[in-house]
Amino acid sequence: MDDSAPYWSAVRATRLRIADLLEDLSPAEWERESLCRGWRVRDVAGHLALVPTLTTWDMLAAAPRARFDPDRINTALARRHGRRAPADLVATIREHAGTRRTAKVLDTRNALFDAIIHSQDIALPLDRRIPVPAEHSREGLRRVWSMGWPFHAGRRLAGFTLRATDTEWEVGDGPEIAGPALALLLLSTGRTAGLHALRGEGADLLRVASRRG
Repeated sequence: MDDSAPYWSAVRATRLRIADLLEDLSPAEWERESLCRGWRVRDVAGHLALVPTLTTWDMLAAAPRARFDPDRINTALARRHGRRAPADLVATIREHAGTRRTAKVLDTRNALFDAIIHSQDIALPLDRRIPVPAEHSREGLRRVWSMGWPFHAGRRLAGFTLRATDTEWEVGDGPEIAGPALALLLLSTGRTAGLHALRGEGADLLRVASRRG
């Protein structure tokens, strides 16, 4: 029995939901800013279309111009592939929705939370909805909190207790931040778009801090 099958089934389902939403967007919506700083919706789509077929050589080729910075490399590739026609991007995401590989220097354990987070990066600014099962967000949370870089969730949110209210997941110690696993996943990856869905003393403190800039 393939123990990874449920994981990759979740990845595939998320990618297909993204393709469904993208297929419904207007030309203007493709150009809108996403939640991912500096990325338009089409750049996020470019990233999602590229990841399953990305090679280490692709990353090395982009590295010099991106000053060998991983974030700059990621952005350069996303923007380059985001220039493709929307229909082409949607078709590519669909074609590779079930693909289980990526560049060797990356980690396929990131595939699920990457797809989930970027689904919300697209949907939320457009006032659209891509549903995510709580258990999928829980798996994303487990991975993000175990990996450190690039989100450093444990360091950024030290001193708080995070507790999912729609699935079994809890971490930390201190004032509570409670709410849906998806909102906690957004928070853990540095996004404040889900703060309105979180409750507790810790969430109140974060909202005050967010308003102060």
